[in-house]
Amino acid sequence: MSQIEDLSKEIKASLEAVNVQLRGHAEDTKKVVEANTALSTQTKADVDKLLLESAQLRTDLKAAEQLIVKLDSGEGKTVKSESLGELFVNSDGFAEFAVAASRTSAKMAHNMSVKMAITSLPGSAGVNIEPQRVGMVQPLVQRLFLRDLLSAGRTTSNSIEFVRESGFTNNANVVSENPANPKPQSDITFELDSAPVATIAHWIIASKQVLADVAMLQSYIDGRLRYGLKLKEETQLLKGSGVGLNINGIWTQASAYLNPGVTVQNETSIDRLRIAMLQVVLAELDPDGIVLSPIDWTSIELLKNTQDNYLFTQPQGVARPTLWGLPVVATQSMDQGDFLVGSFQQGAQIWDREDANVSVSTEDRDNFVKNMVTILAEERVALTVYRPEAFVRGDLVVVS
Repeated sequence: MSQIEDLSKEIKASLEAVNVQLRGHAEDTKKVVEANTALSTQTKADVDKLLLESAQLRTDLKAAEQLIVKLDSGEGKTVKSESLGELFVNSDGFAEFAVAASRTSAKMAHNMSVKMAITSLPGSAGVNIEPQRVGMVQPLVQRLFLRDLLSAGRTTSNSIEFVRESGFTNNANVVSENPANPKPQSDITFELDSAPVATIAHWIIASKQVLADVAMLQSYIDGRLRYGLKLKEETQLLKGSGVGLNINGIWTQASAYLNPGVTVQNETSIDRLRIAMLQVVLAELDPDGIVLSPIDWTSIELLKNTQDNYLFTQPQGVARPTLWGLPVVATQSMDQGDFLVGSFQQGAQIWDREDANVSVSTEDRDNFVKNMVTILAEERVALTVYRPEAFVRGDLVVVS
């Protein structure tokens, strides 16, 4: 408290000095008035400054005096906190330990117990600590691309019947103006085929209360269930077996890779994809897409020339994945080492019977009495492949 008292004395001295100066200026002002002359600008400024200093010093002095009164009465006293070293020196038994240690060369130790320590354990202050909730972390999802390559249509039936061209004999030829023989006849044969509408569905169960209490949870579940449908749809459209309830996928119906006679030196996977494109062209269709696994596409993107420059990509920018001028679909629904090249717009079509939808119901088993709800997501979709020869499937591994 002595420091505060010294400060109070210093403030009083400064205040007295200011008052002396003010009295001097007052006498000067009196003389000026008696002489009937005006005060100078500097004099006015000095007086104003001294008045401000006097007011501030009076305020500081009052605050110091109030603090002194509080300290005298015991208010505002603080308990000096001890450092860990001070706690150790002042701990029970340290004095005896220091004396004993000074009289022997043997190794000795003194332990200090920390009593009544406040910790984050449940029995201490842990109940006062609230964890920070940052919200639900969205899982990474795969973007679906195969549907975008296909023509899309809608249906109101449970199956699609279509006529597929099964053969074409082209006998077109040059003829005279008045031919002696009949003009050449070509022939086209057709076959009837059908594609059933498949239902893709799954569900999850949740409590009625949690859906009511966490407003965003139901929309989150909806999104995840819808994504699950699209992921399964991607796999079915590509590699559905066509057996039982499965969609007959494009890969299943595609033609096998067969080099039509092109000689390639040091054949690579990229060469094989180009020859598959040629195979589609020879079937009188235009290839418009390539489907690979993400691993195979990454391997192609990382190819370099002898100067270690990338052949198919620029790391500085993001470009649409293309190869031989065709868009590349990199999807995990394609197995590593496989490829599919095709005329997707001309050769196949996807049909939506029922768009992906989510339903919530308590009328499932004993949900009603248990306050549970079943959340069901489903869609109905079909695939028609008009020209199997529009697609070529094969193995990227080059057989020597």
